[in-house]
Amino acid sequence: MFKVVNWMIVSRSQMLVDLLECRWPQEFLVNLSKATPGEMARKLPLKAVSMVVFDLSTIDLQQAYQLQRLVEREYSHTHTVFINFPKQVDAKFLIHPATTLGAFYAEASLAEISSGFNELLKGRSVFPQDLQQSMTCNDIDDDSEQLTIREREVLQALLSGSTNLDIANRLFVSESTIKTHLYRAFRKIGVSSRGQAIAWAQTHMHEVRV
Repeated sequence: MFKVVNWMIVSRSQMLVDLLECRWPQEFLVNLSKATPGEMARKLPLKAVSMVVFDLSTIDLQQAYQLQRLVEREYSHTHTVFINFPKQVDAKFLIHPATTLGAFYAEASLAEISSGFNELLKGRSVFPQDLQQSMTCNDIDDDSEQLTIREREVLQALLSGSTNLDIANRLFVSESTIKTHLYRAFRKIGVSSRGQAIAWAQTHMHEVRV
């Protein structure tokens, strides 16, 4: 008996969703459902979704991180893939080795994405070569899940009630860089919100203060 495979595309772009709805069900023999970022948590339990595809051109990285964490925590048999993955911003914190199967840059054509998804269907992961290499380096560095000095500085700043902009100004970096440090720190200490990070820091910062 043929088993129906359910995928979900999470995007705010109706044009992209319409385009993929015309192509993917026939090309990959899957049932494709759609959801906006705000709808995903409600719609995901309705079907046994095997893969969630995030369109990062329409989803804030912080929200994408929260949604990825939701999949990690509650849907162990669901994999994630990112399309329109940012090339100029360090967003590797979104990729989880246990759940993320692939990522495609915004410059990837639909033909390249289709070829990549065929590889995913064969059980292989698909990442741009430069992203794969940087992830490998990070795996070596992060095996111990140790916070970097900068991540410790940012967590310490949270305890003083500083905003991301305050911290950025203090450390002479951009606000987006501070967000990246926070997301990486969140993953390492196992939290998913600013409040949880502050609570963790209140208990543990004496162990990581530099």
